[in-house]
Parts: sequence; C-alpha cells; structure tokens
Amino acid sequence: MGVKHVCIALIISFLFSSKYCSAIENITASQELSQGQTLISPGEIFELGFFSPNNSGNHKYVGLWYKGISPQTVVWVANRESPLAVTDARASLRIGNDGNMELVDGNQSFVWSTNVRVPSNSSVATLSDNGNFVLQDGMSGEKLWQSFEHPGDTFLPGSLLGVNVKTGQKYVMSSWKSDSDPTLGKFTVGISTTLRPAQLFIWNGSTPHWRSGPWARLKFIGMPEVNSSYQKSSFALVEDVEKGTFFLSYESYNSSILSRTFISSEGVAKKMLMENANTWYVDWMSPKSPCDVYGACGPSGICNASESPICKCLKGFVPKSNEEWSKGNWLQGCTRQIELLCEKNTSNPTSQGEKKDGFQKFSNMKLPDFHEYVYAPNNIDSCQTWCLDNCSCRACAYVYGIGCLIWSEGLVDIQEFAVGGEDIFLRLAHEELDEGQKNTKIIIILTTVSSVFVLTALLWTFLHRWRAKQKTEKKQTRGTFHIIQESDSLRSTLNYTQQQEPSELPIFDFNSILVATDNFSVQNKLGQGGFGSVYKGKLKDGTEIAVKRLSSSSGQGMEEFKNEMILISKLQHRNLVKLLGRCIEEEEKLLIYEFMPNKSLDNFIFDERRKAQLDWATRFNIINGVARGLVYLHRDSSLRIIHRDLKVSNILLDENMNPKISDFGLARIFQGTIDVENTRRIVGTLGYMSPEYALRGIFSEKSDVFSFGVLLLEIVSGRKNTSFNYDEQHQSLISYAWQLWSECRPLDMMDKAFEYSYPLSQAMRCIHVGLLCVQDHVIDRPTMPDAVFMLTKETDLPRPKQPLFTFQTLSAREIQQHSESKCSTNEATISILQGR
Repeated sequence: MGVKHVCIALIISFLFSSKYCSAIENITASQELSQGQTLISPGEIFELGFFSPNNSGNHKYVGLWYKGISPQTVVWVANRESPLAVTDARASLRIGNDGNMELVDGNQSFVWSTNVRVPSNSSVATLSDNGNFVLQDGMSGEKLWQSFEHPGDTFLPGSLLGVNVKTGQKYVMSSWKSDSDPTLGKFTVGISTTLRPAQLFIWNGSTPHWRSGPWARLKFIGMPEVNSSYQKSSFALVEDVEKGTFFLSYESYNSSILSRTFISSEGVAKKMLMENANTWYVDWMSPKSPCDVYGACGPSGICNASESPICKCLKGFVPKSNEEWSKGNWLQGCTRQIELLCEKNTSNPTSQGEKKDGFQKFSNMKLPDFHEYVYAPNNIDSCQTWCLDNCSCRACAYVYGIGCLIWSEGLVDIQEFAVGGEDIFLRLAHEELDEGQKNTKIIIILTTVSSVFVLTALLWTFLHRWRAKQKTEKKQTRGTFHIIQESDSLRSTLNYTQQQEPSELPIFDFNSILVATDNFSVQNKLGQGGFGSVYKGKLKDGTEIAVKRLSSSSGQGMEEFKNEMILISKLQHRNLVKLLGRCIEEEEKLLIYEFMPNKSLDNFIFDERRKAQLDWATRFNIINGVARGLVYLHRDSSLRIIHRDLKVSNILLDENMNPKISDFGLARIFQGTIDVENTRRIVGTLGYMSPEYALRGIFSEKSDVFSFGVLLLEIVSGRKNTSFNYDEQHQSLISYAWQLWSECRPLDMMDKAFEYSYPLSQAMRCIHVGLLCVQDHVIDRPTMPDAVFMLTKETDLPRPKQPLFTFQTLSAREIQQHSESKCSTNEATISILQGR
C-alpha cells in the first residue's frame, strides 16, 4: 500500500506541475496568469511571473526577469509597494472588467492595476523580446499601457527616461530598498531639464548624488569613460516640443549582447553586459570614486581621484575654512582671493592703471553645474569676449555639439579626469594669472641676449676640449675594444656602430667611481643581472648615479657593452634612461647612468605589499610612457632600434613614478628601409619573446610590440606571464587573458589591488590593446604608433584572435634546437635556454 500511495502522489504531483508550471503567450479576459505560470516573450528572452526576491520567502511580487539566466535578474516589478503574502497561492494577474490589467490576491482584492482609459475589455497583455510588458487594445492593436513608461530600478534598451513638461510626469529609475526588498529606495535616476542642455542625475531623495554633465548631441560630456567604443550602445536624447516630452533612450548595437543599466540600493548606477556567456560583467559604473559624488570638493574646488588629497582649490581661490579643509571636510569649498576688476567700486578702473581680468585654462575637466547656454558666440574667443563683457560671468567653455556655456554662480561639482573632459576658462584678476604669461616678453628678450654670449663661449671651449679628448680616446678605444664577430647579420650592426665614435660620451675616472660606490660595497648594490651588477653611487658634487659593472663571467660580452654604450649615448627621450658616461680601466668596464630612486617596475608590480602604491592613474601613465619610448626607438630617433629585451625589470621608475626603458645591450639597429632581420643568435627573455623570433630568429619592430603586449597585461593584472604553474588551467597570462576576453569578462583579470577604482572602459581598452599586441602573426599586431593611438583615443579597435603561442608550448626538440640561444627569465637578464 505504501508503494501504491507513493506512485499516486507522484502522478498527482506531475499533473499539478504540468498545469501550474506552464508558459502562456498572453493574458486576456479569458486567460489569466496564475502562480506557477509564466508569460514568456516570443524569443524566450524575458519571462514574467510571480517571484520572491532572492528566494527570501518574505513577500511575493509579480515581476519581469531574463529567462534562463541564473541567478534570477529581475528588471521590473509591478506591485513594488503592495507585496503579496508569500502564503497567498491564489493570487493572479488578469484582465479586469474595465479592460485594465489587474493583480488580485486570493480574496480577489485589488493589489495593483494599470489604471488607464481602455476602450473595451478586449485588451491583451503581451511581453516583447526587448522586455517591454504591453497592454494593448485587442481590436486596434493600440498600446494602452507599457512597462517601458513605468521603469523600476532597471533601464533597458528601448525604454525611456525623461519628463513630460506639459503633464509633469517623470520617467525615472528608482532603486530597491535593499537587494531583497523591491520597495522604493532612496535613490532615483532621471533627466533634469532645469538647465539646457539637459543632464542625467542620480538623486538621493531630492539631493543631487551624481551628475553626468550636459548633453552634447551624442554624449554626456561629464562621462568620458562611457563615450568610447566599449559603450556598445547608441544613446539618444530627443525633445518633442509639441508633446512637451524630453526622453533619453538607448539601443544596443548588437542584439547578441544583453545590456541593462540599473541603480543599486546604495546609489551606484551600473551598466551590465552579457555576451556569449551566462555571466554579467560591469561595463560602466558611477559613482565609483569619491570624486564622482556630487560636489565632493564644494564650490570652486577641483576633485582628482588620482591625487592625495583629492581636493584642491581652483587657481585664485583658497579654502573657505582652513580648519575644515585640513580635516578633509571640503564641502564648504573655496573662496576667491582677489576681487575681479569689474567688481571693484571705481568709476573708471582702467584709467587708473589697473589691468583687465583674464582667463586661466583648465583641461580634462568635468564642467561645473549651473551652466548657462549663450547662443551668439560660435568659438572660444567670442565666448571669452562675451564673458569679459558681462561682470556676472565667472567662467566659460566652448563645447563641440553645444556651443558657448558660461557660469555666473558658484562653480560646483568640478572634477579633473585622467583623459577626456573639456577645457574651461576661469576668469581671474590680472594679478592671479600665471607669472609666465605676464613676463613672457621680458624672459624671451633676456634669454635671447644672454644665450648668444653663453653659447659662443661654450662652443669655443667645447671645440678645444673635444679635439684634445678625441686624440686620447681614440688611443684608449683601440687598445681596449675587441669586437666579437658573428656569422649572422649582427656583424653589420656592429660594423655600423664601430663607425660611430663614442668620444662625445664623458669618461669617468675609475677611482672616482670607487669612492662614489664605496668600493662597490654590498650595501650599495641595487641589483644583479646576467651582465653583472648595478651599484648606487654618489659623486663629489652630490649627483646620485647608477653604475652598471660588466662581470668577467657575464653572459654578455664586449659587443653588448659597446652596443649599449654607443646606442644609448645617441638616444634622448624622457622615457629612456639617460647614460651619463663610461669608465674603462683594464678589465673593468663600467656604464654610468642617472639614478632611478624607485628602481624597476617589477619591484612594485609583483610585490603584494607594494603593488597598491601603483594606482590605476600611475599604471596607465607607465603604460603610455613605455609605449611612447618605443615609438621613439622605432620611428622618431636618428637610429631605428629594436630593443629585443623589453620586460618589467628593464622599466625603471624615477622619483615621480615615470617610466624609463633601460638595458640596450641586446638592441639592434635597422639600417635604411630594412624592416625584418634574421639571426641564429636568439637573445631576450622567455615569456616576452614573439613566436617568430623564439622559433625562427626573425625579429622586427613587431617583436618589441609583442613584448609590450605582455608587459601591458602584466601591469594591469599584477601577475607575471610566467607565474602560472603547469597544474593550473592556463599556461600563461596570455592564455588566461584570452579566456576571460572570450567569455566577456576581461575585467576579472584586473589586479585586486585596484579594488575597482579604475575607469572601466579605459581598463578594457588596455586589455584589448594588450591582446592585439600578442597576436601570433606579425601582420595582426599593431605598430607602436598605432598602439599609442589606440590607448589614448576613443576609436574602434579590431577584434583580437586567439593567441596560441606561449613559451611553455616549445617542445623539447625545439628547445634543443635553440640550446645555443642566449635567453633569460623574468629574474635574470641573460642565461642559457635549456630543457627542464
């Protein structure tokens, strides 16, 4: 009997589930939506039904979510303020007698209704594939009501945010009270038309919490991180004067990519994307730093998230309260130091010798709130003229897509971006303008006159000394250097460098170097490489130096020493380390460099305790600095040079964390129109070598591009390319980055030390460029000028292909074939590549 009862129970359970877990195509007067049923869009993208938020079991709601995506992602809720009891199993959504859609509980009491005028009770409710829940007339098909006009906490492609000026109706997103409570929360998102052009706001109650900046035809100018190819959608802000409507909408550029923007219960707006995977990732979010919060630095204060402290006063202004400012309470802002000329109570100030007000330019700015639009001026010059003629005008800006904007009230909510933003011109009294502007003519005249005398004297002295040193140095060079000849094309390079006399490079006395380095003491040792050691030194005049000492047992030989000495003495760039001189004394061969107090990049980026010192702004500056240095080597210097050993340990950092490329011992010169060379002597560092160089000895500018791509990925992730163990899923950082990219979650590889304090679109652009640089085939990699452009400009990028090559994929046979190659690991500069 027990078994029989169980079978009957299973049959009843099956019948019950088949009835109550079914899907329906629409809701009509004869077809209601009961619990256990769902309304599904034609393409099975969205689903509407009864749910309990996060399975909390507290209350029950009718809502709309993505079908088949786990965890459940709810985008709209009907009865936010009127939840059903979780025990109410007889509640239903139906078409009422008046043709409206209504939600009733188990006692048939009204809980929620569309409450619009309906011509008949033949209404039909349907769900579209864009997530719009629509009530329409069954006869004419006219839309009577739609969820897109009643947004919840989510903004979907095709839905609207805005205002109807004539009716006063506002279309705003409103946050949930908490993750498990859809009740109206504190934060709302909407369009403010109080000022023209309009702006997007997040409000905390009635207080501004975040602001987008004015709309400029295609974008909000205060959101530079969104205005890029990674936006993956097209925004539109449309005004209908006759209807009195002002709406913001956006359409996804690719139907295969799911896109939604929502406001969290904490007041953070997030744009989420899902592409070819069942995982959402953040494309954009704000506020994400203290500077994004409205008015963080008060009136006339500038906020910069990459500086400490983050707030400072505009030029010509001082803190209103020094006491509060020193405590980090910046909300009172700043006040003007010197009164503007037009505000002074004088009848004719210019006749008394006083000079007119002027403008101070600030770039990369989020323009302040409370702008006014001036129609007449059509460029910045006429905009400034208009501003100077109106004493109430405190600042002005000319924005492409808008025109002339001026400010007459307090300058509130100003932010300085790393990239993007606009120029604003602040009106200041003449005394406050940059001294450089006031004294330019005097400086030019004095400099010109003095330079003529000084240069003449220096030139005469230099010529006499040069001739004397040339005679001595030629003898020394002939007696000291013995160039090691090779059988491949390296010989032509060395022959070229032999013709370049290094006589202009200063010669240091060996005894002075011994004194400076305390006889090469261990305490002064900065590092060890395959070439030998580097020591810190201090000359008699106080100049700090770094001394590179070639070891007799070094894997590097005389050719690398002379190669580096001659090449780097002829290179001058802010992102290349500066060679100060040389010293050759019997067996001692020394190169003397400028001292880099922060040593090399690997001392920070791979150190769990120190990597947090490299915030995003610093790392992005390092990436761009290295890229510009390579552009100089490849294209802009007098010599075309391939570095061949670019890696984190060869990137030195000065006192301001600016990068300088070092170690040119393995560099090669390209002569004439030659773009590609071949060598049987493979040198460099495993993990950074391009496939064509590691396997066939072919190298070009694109070899350095590959190394730069690896370096870029290491900088953003904080992981070595070679740090992956063989028992891990990935063989290298490159394969790890590719998998995350292909799964549309590239930001998962970002260094956890950032704690999400970085521009999302900028970070995605860096990863994108990194993957393009490590493509297997040379033709698929960008040049370094192209890479710089991609990193710094908002432009569409080609889609990367899957990189298949990593140095771990070299077979034992291939390693044996290259056993005579000089290679290095991340830790050593030069070593022998051998199988393990």
